[in-house]
Amino acid sequence: MCRIFGFRSVIPSQVHRSLLAAENALGVQSNEHPDGWGVAFYVDGAPHLTRSPTTALGDQLFHRLSGVASSQTVLAHVRKATQGELNVLNCHPFQHGRWVFAHNGDIPRFVHHRQKLMAEISPSLRRFVLGDTDSEVIFFIILTQLSQQVASHAGHSAHEAMAAVRKATSRIRAICDADAEDGKMCLLTLVMTDGHTLVALQGGKELYRSTYKTRCSDRNLCPSLAPECEAPSGTGFVNHFIVSSEPLQGENVWEPFAEDELLAVDPHMRMLGTRAPQQSTGPKKLPVVPDG
Repeated sequence: MCRIFGFRSVIPSQVHRSLLAAENALGVQSNEHPDGWGVAFYVDGAPHLTRSPTTALGDQLFHRLSGVASSQTVLAHVRKATQGELNVLNCHPFQHGRWVFAHNGDIPRFVHHRQKLMAEISPSLRRFVLGDTDSEVIFFIILTQLSQQVASHAGHSAHEAMAAVRKATSRIRAICDADAEDGKMCLLTLVMTDGHTLVALQGGKELYRSTYKTRCSDRNLCPSLAPECEAPSGTGFVNHFIVSSEPLQGENVWEPFAEDELLAVDPHMRMLGTRAPQQSTGPKKLPVVPDG
């Protein structure tokens, strides 16, 4: 399978440690996930995406990019192919408009299900599916669900993005899991962002999150230091939201996502979250903050 790293922060942050410097950084993980890499980061609200079908740790472009990328929003991925050829079109993250998307998982018998899954994509979006992976099809099914919701001039809300992910993955499971062979269900762990909202789903493959550190090494320099930087938030707002396929070594305190847990951070850095309906009687108990 693949590995994902993503974050939202109140201030632009360097990603060198998470991508290269830590002992289990994403680049190091590419030794076991050698089939391509991609990094997306946002500048002035626009995504900048670089992808390559090479192994990240041996690619000088990956090294250079990890040293210069600084943003409030980053999504990175290293690939271990299960579906699709080894080429740049099949590398994650995938992008359409402001949205970028990365997937860790697999749709068993994807070729068998592909036609039905493609039918779930709006005709206006179908022509943008350029590769041959299950991951890209998942992305455009989510975008189709999102396009059916009314967006404000500022874009879709975090609640709308979460609803689109939940509806899309439910449709995918209805199509593909009904005739699963040997109990092999879809694995749909994913992260997507438009630069302001970041949504993450644990869809069967492990995913971890961090919203605070044991002690911030920049606490004497950072103008945005707040109590929630070094302890769980009591208000529902956080200064950073990091997701990763495995805990990264360093100051961050990591917690695992529960199975089917869907979490998001909105443009105001407010945390939102739910469990899948069949696994919970209600939403995950996060502090409630009025919209504004």
